[in-house]
Amino acid sequence: MLNIRLKELREAHSLTQTQLAEKLGVSKQSVSNWENDNIQPSIEMLIKMADLFAVSTDYLLDRDDKKYIEVSGLTKNQVAHVQQLVKDIVGE
Repeated sequence: MLNIRLKELREAHSLTQTQLAEKLGVSKQSVSNWENDNIQPSIEMLIKMADLFAVSTDYLLDRDDKKYIEVSGLTKNQVAHVQQLVKDIVGE
């Protein structure tokens, strides 16, 4: 399922395979192979992908459906604003 999650995240971030490859420091062919489930990335690359997309490695591996937003460095007030935005978007 990594191939599906990776493609979904790449497209959600409006990245081409070439752009993602540049951000990860790999070839476009590597990204293509991951998305086509031909090969699996190394553990180090999996961590790099998770960091880039701000998701957990478990999310990438389809072991967890939770998505996270990195709020470290924000003030408590800013975090509250982000939380309110998320609630407004999901209609709570």
